[in-house]
Amino acid sequence: MNATESPAAQPCVRLFHASLVWPLQLQALTAQAKEGRHWEVFENLGESHPWQRIDDEFTDDPSQFAERHYREFVSFLPYVQRFLYGEGRSRNTAPDDPPGGSPMHVFRRKDIAALRLTLRPGQAPVLLDIAHLDLYFFHDLDLVQLNIEVRATNLALDTVRDLLFRFGRAYPSGWEENGEGLHNVHLAEWLDATGQVIARSDTARREKYLGYVCEHRSPCISEHWASLLRPLVLAHSDEPGELRYRLIEYQRMPAMAFLAIDNPRQLDRGQWVRLGLATMLHPDEALPVNEPAVQEFESRFCQDRFWTDSERGPNTRFICTGNTLTVVGDAASAFFTDKERGVLAQFRHQYFLVFLIAHLHRASLLVFSEILVDAVNDLDIRDDDSVRRFKRRIRANFETFLRFTHRYWFHELSERPHIQAIYRLCAGHLHNDAVYEEVRDEIREMSNYLDSDSQRRQSNTVVRLTVITILGLIATVTTGYFGMNIIAFGEGSMLARSLHGLLAALVFVVLILFAVARSKPLSDFLEALSDERLSLRQKFGRLWGALGKQSPP
Repeated sequence: MNATESPAAQPCVRLFHASLVWPLQLQALTAQAKEGRHWEVFENLGESHPWQRIDDEFTDDPSQFAERHYREFVSFLPYVQRFLYGEGRSRNTAPDDPPGGSPMHVFRRKDIAALRLTLRPGQAPVLLDIAHLDLYFFHDLDLVQLNIEVRATNLALDTVRDLLFRFGRAYPSGWEENGEGLHNVHLAEWLDATGQVIARSDTARREKYLGYVCEHRSPCISEHWASLLRPLVLAHSDEPGELRYRLIEYQRMPAMAFLAIDNPRQLDRGQWVRLGLATMLHPDEALPVNEPAVQEFESRFCQDRFWTDSERGPNTRFICTGNTLTVVGDAASAFFTDKERGVLAQFRHQYFLVFLIAHLHRASLLVFSEILVDAVNDLDIRDDDSVRRFKRRIRANFETFLRFTHRYWFHELSERPHIQAIYRLCAGHLHNDAVYEEVRDEIREMSNYLDSDSQRRQSNTVVRLTVITILGLIATVTTGYFGMNIIAFGEGSMLARSLHGLLAALVFVVLILFAVARSKPLSDFLEALSDERLSLRQKFGRLWGALGKQSPP
């Protein structure tokens, strides 16, 4: 096929599912909340917000445990299962090794029923049903991931492309001449079950975004996203809140899309490219045929294990760019649309978790790097308190990175080839391995610096102790030779002996403190004394300098 677009009919997207996975960095808790972790503080605020803690979708009632949940569970390797679902809950567990829960803590809100999007001014709005609104917290990580799953039926393919391009942007990247936010939806509205508007976007408020960036040197997010996340509040916002977050990457949120269309074999190459790269290609612009991503589209982004391009099928194509995962298949195929055993069930379960883990890895590594940069920026080597804070932050970051490596960092998620292939494709485009190596080297360099600084301080202490020991050795040998009887302190009254002892202690304390204060120049004198190349005059000149005097001419 050539890289040019050819005219083709626009098929209807019979079933559309999409999930946004938005990672955000959580700021360290203040002193008032340091007794708990982020999710514990969040849960304790339960009466003031609609987010509710859920264990997981694995209910204790086997009658409510669906086959799609079972298929999800057995798709992953045991150590990934323990991360996602916790350890076994057998009654035979050893009492000294109780079963551990999952390090992933999920909160869900159910007060929002739909999302109404007006993509462009004057267009009819698109109504998306809300399947899930979840927040994922993680043990030991200052990170939260927002998951928004929406669905719709019978959408035009051009509408879906425009929706994928505009939906999932945290803030406008600029403004049109008419004042509309650039590349954003014209209007986004969260609706409750009765159709009442809970919150709406405000990307047309240009002054709000300009003023915020000018004042805080940080981007401001649209109001409909801010309202969704409360009681989490933006880090630099004037809004009060114990739990604060900041953006990790660009304003475009990672997205997954499931498209069940009529006869996907009729799509030409240009349509495939626009679907797979929908978040990067403006729907109104010509296809950039000389762009490497377009020229190498099939080899770089497509996974065609289930694409046969035949009447019998299956005709399912997976397209992954790292920041997006798009699955396109035949709406008439039960293999593709079955909610329990088909690709749809896997998309909402196995592939969602693969996408979540890949972006958890990347976001966590970027947070580790951000903490290192922030620690270095706050370091003032002239301030002892600043140096101590720097050391504590680096050591704490190093310990957390070790726990992240052993608890969250995987290369193999599944023995099923396609699931593992999608994970490798996603992680590869995100450059997770390269980022991991870079962050590990940064943390190792910081740790080595702290170790070398500690060794330097210990060496200085050893030098001082060596000088004091040598001086003490002289006094010990001298007093030992005379048997400690040069001056008889053992006679006289108790008061006289006490005064003698106190005077001697003061003299020795002064001598020792003086030796400590001049230990470095005295160590230089001892080193010079052992240097055969120096004359006796030069050696005692060093001693004279060690006593705080200028060397004699």
